[in-house]
Amino acid sequence: MITFAFAILFLIITPGPGVLSTAGVGSAFGRTAGIRYVTGLFIGNNLVAIAVVSGLAAVVLAIPMVRNILFALSALYLLYLAFRIATAGAKIAFIESSREPGIWAGITLQMINPKAYAVNTAIFSGFPFMPDALFLETVLKFTILNVIWIPIHLLWLAAGILIKRLELAPHIQFRINLLMAGAMLLVVALAVYAQF
Repeated sequence: MITFAFAILFLIITPGPGVLSTAGVGSAFGRTAGIRYVTGLFIGNNLVAIAVVSGLAAVVLAIPMVRNILFALSALYLLYLAFRIATAGAKIAFIESSREPGIWAGITLQMINPKAYAVNTAIFSGFPFMPDALFLETVLKFTILNVIWIPIHLLWLAAGILIKRLELAPHIQFRINLLMAGAMLLVVALAVYAQF
């Protein structure tokens, strides 16, 4: 369960459309708009998690090959994101928005966000810690996921607000990108470790 919690921490804290757009909304529109947007992301992420659990759990757990294929696809997508972030250059890889998004924008983003599906598939199909009590394991995973998800997204929101105020030098922004990409690679390593 500890490996699972660390994986969630790194999966969520590392860049993807949700956290990057959260930082971008915080940077562009401030705290109030950011809170509304994060609320939408939260609702959307839980809808994605429910879709993954209800639609894939039986197939994934019944056919180990399907579980392994879905896990591999999720890991490959996360590796792709890490590469994109590491090669973003000297500008922090925030996703920006031209108008103030609200709750519905957050929900919509999560529903079409491939990282949300990849992360939730990895979380709910990987990291088994109670194989004989699937329902309890799923409830615990939802609880742990949300307990970690909320403060991390609020931290990304605060980071977006702060980074705009700091006006960091390009070489520092490049190093931040490398750290974010490295954290994503650590997630993939933890997920592979948990599979075996």
